[in-house]
Amino acid sequence: MAKTFTRIGKDITLAVKSGGSDPTSNSRLRAMIQNAKAANMPKENVDRAIKRASAKDQEDYKEVVYEGYGPHGVAVLVECTTDNTNRTVANVRSYFNKLGGSMGTSGMLDFIFDRKSVFKIANKPGLDIEELELELIDFGAEELFLDQETDQVIIYGEFTAFGGLQKYLEENGYEIQGAEFERIPNDSKELSEEEAAEVDKLIERLEEDDDVQNVYHNMK
Repeated sequence: MAKTFTRIGKDITLAVKSGGSDPTSNSRLRAMIQNAKAANMPKENVDRAIKRASAKDQEDYKEVVYEGYGPHGVAVLVECTTDNTNRTVANVRSYFNKLGGSMGTSGMLDFIFDRKSVFKIANKPGLDIEELELELIDFGAEELFLDQETDQVIIYGEFTAFGGLQKYLEENGYEIQGAEFERIPNDSKELSEEEAAEVDKLIERLEEDDDVQNVYHNMK
């Protein structure tokens, strides 16, 4: 939970830095606040993160992406938020090297991962998924489905469609319970149980790092 709150706090910081501290005029910040609510992050934590991001002496956080291959040729993409890129790249490289992988160059995995906008909205009685999908196609949506476990409608759309999808959902009274960008692999690699365990060790070690926001891979 602490890791989740830290990650959302950094997302809020970046949103404030890019669009200001007023959620009414900053759509990305509104989305991050919704994510905080969905994760049961206390309101005072959210307010503190916004205030801290607005301070002039706030650390200059940057979003950086590192790419490489883990054991058995599994593609691994690491999204980080950091105030010290030298520290972060050294740590990420050491994890790859120590756990059977190798870090590569920026953009080398563009052909494997597609970046998508993802929204999770609350299901409601009488909602026609097919009709909603037809409406949202014009705003860049590509796929909709109902997650039976969470009773949420999951919407995948083009990376550039985030703002348009968010605006439509807000203006039409849908409760957004999560909004983010995801990197979806278009090719997956099937491994044995033992091989997969080696890749999992690398992924877990990366996720433990405080600078790491998200780790994506193409292991089946």
